[in-house]
Amino acid sequence: MAYKGIKNTSSVFQKPIKDDDDDDSYVDYFYDDPGALPGTLDLEPDAPPPDIVLIDYCETKATRPKKLLNPQEAAAYLDTKSVSWVDMLGLGNKETWRQMSDVFNLHVMAQEDVVNIPQRPKVVDYEEHLLIIAWMVMIKPNSDNFHKEQVSLILGKHYLLSVQEEPDYDCFDPVRERIRKGQGAIRKHGADYLAYTLLDSIIDGFFPVLELYGERIEELEDEVVVNPNRKTLEKIYKIRRELLTLRRAIWPQRDAINVLIRDSSDLITPEVRIYLRDCYDHTVQVMDMVETYRELSSGLMDVYLSSVGNKMNEIMKLLTVISSIFIPLTFVAGVYGMNFNTEKSPLNMPELNWYFGYPLCWALMVAIASSLVFFFWRRGWFENFSTIKDD
Repeated sequence: MAYKGIKNTSSVFQKPIKDDDDDDSYVDYFYDDPGALPGTLDLEPDAPPPDIVLIDYCETKATRPKKLLNPQEAAAYLDTKSVSWVDMLGLGNKETWRQMSDVFNLHVMAQEDVVNIPQRPKVVDYEEHLLIIAWMVMIKPNSDNFHKEQVSLILGKHYLLSVQEEPDYDCFDPVRERIRKGQGAIRKHGADYLAYTLLDSIIDGFFPVLELYGERIEELEDEVVVNPNRKTLEKIYKIRRELLTLRRAIWPQRDAINVLIRDSSDLITPEVRIYLRDCYDHTVQVMDMVETYRELSSGLMDVYLSSVGNKMNEIMKLLTVISSIFIPLTFVAGVYGMNFNTEKSPLNMPELNWYFGYPLCWALMVAIASSLVFFFWRRGWFENFSTIKDD
């Protein structure tokens, strides 16, 4: 993601997004090492500085996105009556956060929650500002998976500081466009309404991802019934694990929004609390969809086991029919394969001296096999063999 009119000079923009498929711990939260000092920032020593973009607006006008060289440049905008949105793309390094702390007067624990990712979505009131931790998900380009990242919002009286874990993608472009064009009510309200708008965009970003998973589950339903195999089982397991990640993202997010609605912070006006109720309803809808898809994916496992069992039964049925046909033929061939001396007794297999003994033996076996095939066909045993396919 890049802003118009801003050249991406930081190497953070080229940082690749890690693939969750190769990360076994992607459902875990961050935890400190035993005995670590409170407020310790888990940052790479040689991490590049992040790109910091400022948008300042009021009801009548809005500035174009301005790239700041350092956090100190934002200090002049924080005491004005206009709303200042400082968007930090990437986590940066310790020097950047030292400057951020000086400019925004950030509590050391707030810095720790923003930098040491991933954190559980939550809301923390530090009197002068509110810290809002949220998880944002987006569909990966040319993929059937999703990208997730932590987004931290620090809400002040006339400013909003947003910190994105990954700078390449976000779902805030419609918000930036509405600010630029003055559409909607965003420029008529304060920083708390901007925070609500960003949270609403984050929650709405779950719906396209869930639509993708709905389509994947429908495809899996057909595959499980028609031709289940080991790859099908792997797909079911993968989709269940990914839905668990979505559940872990949206469940505490609902609680965090509920805290914003019910707490009596002066930084959020009663009017914005009404809008947050709608955002809360959206989180409930997302939770319902996630739970529904999780139940469907769990049901797919039962259908898979049932389909595999039915397939095995059909195979065993086919083998039983074939065995039933050849058992009497094997008996006849075994009887006439015995050695008897007809000179000693006329009862020692007189058929061996018949002129047409060999053709008659074949005719008998063909008649027995044909009779058995006709009998099984009349019983309906051949009707379901068409469902047996090669993997």
